[in-house]
Amino acid sequence: MKNVQIKGIIPPVVTPMNPEDESVNIPELRNQVERQINAGVHGIFPFGTNGEAYILSMEEKEQILEATVDQVKGRIPVYAGTGCISTRDTVYLSKRAQAIGADALSIITPSFAVASQKELYDHYVEVAKHVDIPIILYNIPARTGNKLLPETVAKLAKDVDVIVGAKDSSGDLDNLMAYIAQTRDIGKDFAVLAGNDGNILKCLKAGGAGGVAGRANLWPKTIASIYDHFVAGELDLAEKAQQSITSLQRVFKFGNPNTIIKKGTALLGYPVGDCRRPFNYLCDEGMEELKKVLAEAKAAGVC
Repeated sequence: MKNVQIKGIIPPVVTPMNPEDESVNIPELRNQVERQINAGVHGIFPFGTNGEAYILSMEEKEQILEATVDQVKGRIPVYAGTGCISTRDTVYLSKRAQAIGADALSIITPSFAVASQKELYDHYVEVAKHVDIPIILYNIPARTGNKLLPETVAKLAKDVDVIVGAKDSSGDLDNLMAYIAQTRDIGKDFAVLAGNDGNILKCLKAGGAGGVAGRANLWPKTIASIYDHFVAGELDLAEKAQQSITSLQRVFKFGNPNTIIKKGTALLGYPVGDCRRPFNYLCDEGMEELKKVLAEAKAAGVC
């Protein structure tokens, strides 16, 4: 298996789109990848949830990954989001991601239809048979309708060599802590990543490895510093950086977080376009609040 250290702040980079036809804007994608690397992030995650994986075609995902791998050029790990609804499609995309040059796979649970824990277990075991690069499990039940229980994560971690981590985006801190507790003594290093930006430092303090941080699309340097300060033992500075990104929470009541993150990235001056329709609306009040948050962050040195 490819040796990749799963750690740090890993941005699920937005997928820039051209406004006239919603096609993927590859030159701006490369720019966003370079921007993240220059800010000091520890990995890059194309077509995650903030990258609108749910609405991209297979061909677009391959195109995005090819450009990302080429742009990164081995400087940091590239995590490919290869989870699909069916096991068959997940196997296909995971094999393609490995062939293209991804360093690790982030595999979201299947969605839409309700899956038992046995079905989820069997799904991941089957996918793992076809690749030999690290797999990070991805739990986000509010979006998929399927919760990956801590017990299932622990069993997969013990039983499958290439399953080396899990990202928890449930928003349930107890669930995140259970992931950490139940995989601590399994006989191999297992990386638990916070999928909610507000839980990054809590995850690290409990023994987790970092976070997949959507807000890094707005403030990559500050969010990367949460991890850097933590590993340097500068806990006060890590806490300060963690608290500095909480203001965006004020905007989430107005709409889809993906839409808000992408509109915020555009407001910072980057031509990333809107989210692909129909998921691209933010009311006037929400836009005004978003502008206020970005202005406050800039004044406070958050970047």
